[in-house]
Amino acid sequence: MNAQEPTTTRPYLIRALHEWCIDNGFTPYVAVRVDSSVQVPREYVKDGEIVLNVGLDATSGLLLGNDYIEFKARFAGKVRDIMVPVERVVAIYARENGQGMAFPHPVDEDSSEATDALVSISKALSEADVASHPAADADRIIQLVSTDAALGLHDDEPPRPPTGSGRPALKRVK
Repeated sequence: MNAQEPTTTRPYLIRALHEWCIDNGFTPYVAVRVDSSVQVPREYVKDGEIVLNVGLDATSGLLLGNDYIEFKARFAGKVRDIMVPVERVVAIYARENGQGMAFPHPVDEDSSEATDALVSISKALSEADVASHPAADADRIIQLVSTDAALGLHDDEPPRPPTGSGRPALKRVK
């Protein structure tokens, strides 16, 4: 059976929450993890993230697509073209009350290389382990779990305390 892999729900949830904000008179904001694929004014990026007002009054030509969020907005009186890949959006919420949704942080370009290196090292170690124990079962399952902390990425970020409910929490950025 050739089942096509389903598309991500992120763009649909972004559109739904944007519509919910507008319908209730709230101002929708998106928090974006910035990398080279994100087209925003770099002077407004702080700690690798930017928060954008995507309300109808703040944007012109807003398009909430499946792959990109595109619009024009004024920054210090100057009109700028904004283009954000949907996978770089880490949250959408109402400015007035903080209600919204957070998404898993995207894998940054540099961390994928570190993850590849970790997987290669892990494979080499597991092969050496099997070779050194001839009686070992060659069909055993090895589970690799990589985290940013284990890779040494984002050392400048303080650790986030765990929440009791296990749900992501939004942090209001002004």
